[in-house]
Amino acid sequence: MARITAGVATSHVPAIGAALDNGKAGDDYWRPVFAGYEASKAWIAAEKPDVIILVYNDHASAFSLELIPTFAIGCAESFAPADEGWGPRPVPTVEGHPALAWHLAEQLIFDEFDMTIVNRMDVDHGLTVPLSLMFGQPDAWPCKVIPLAVNVVQYPPPSGKRCYNLGKAIRRAVDSFPEDLKVVVFGTGGMSHQLQGPRAGLINRDFDNAFLDRLIEDPEAQAAVPHLDYVREAGSEGIELVMWLIMRGALDPKVKVAHRFYHVPASNTAVGHLILENPGCA
Repeated sequence: MARITAGVATSHVPAIGAALDNGKAGDDYWRPVFAGYEASKAWIAAEKPDVIILVYNDHASAFSLELIPTFAIGCAESFAPADEGWGPRPVPTVEGHPALAWHLAEQLIFDEFDMTIVNRMDVDHGLTVPLSLMFGQPDAWPCKVIPLAVNVVQYPPPSGKRCYNLGKAIRRAVDSFPEDLKVVVFGTGGMSHQLQGPRAGLINRDFDNAFLDRLIEDPEAQAAVPHLDYVREAGSEGIELVMWLIMRGALDPKVKVAHRFYHVPASNTAVGHLILENPGCA
């Protein structure tokens, strides 16, 4: 049977990818960011997942204001890096897992989540930066990846509770897949940041670290936090943090913290990162 062994949460700041791609990871500004992921690279190399379900938000690469799915799952054989205006990132093509992706789509729809099934799309920094942070710069990504895009750009985004419950439904769907697969779920985006308006550059360390605490210890309470609290305390782009609740919902109620990292700044944003293990799958 397939099983979810762990969850990874991480920011997906585009400038992190640019720093890595342009050989600036060792610069004084960026070195502390990448140092926070050295333990993570060792962890995932030892974990050796077969499949990653990667929850992220598209940044007008695959979707636009003409088409805004709340939840979209990639069921294709592969997904090319998107051209976000300065050419695709020099990273490997993402290889999907259509069998598991279609099983997830079927089970989630039967579980009353209206998933948009996507058979062709390019994936942008929201998906590729987390892979780079965890795997470095390989010639090929070492496992299959199922993209799961969430609308946190155009109002109304899904609630934290809806995202948390989607994570629970993903867990049920994975548990019912007959192939023996080790699956890790990524939740990406955030932490506190705002890209425009009078509060551009906002970073709220207290909110970010309290969010990390609650995500680990009391995800049910965090799932009940309304949208307005995220926007008020963490900035307009802080709403991306609801995607971390999808990852958390896919795990056991009690988890083991394998790694925790927080750093400010990284391109005027806060970078947060967690690795949470399901104790029964160690």
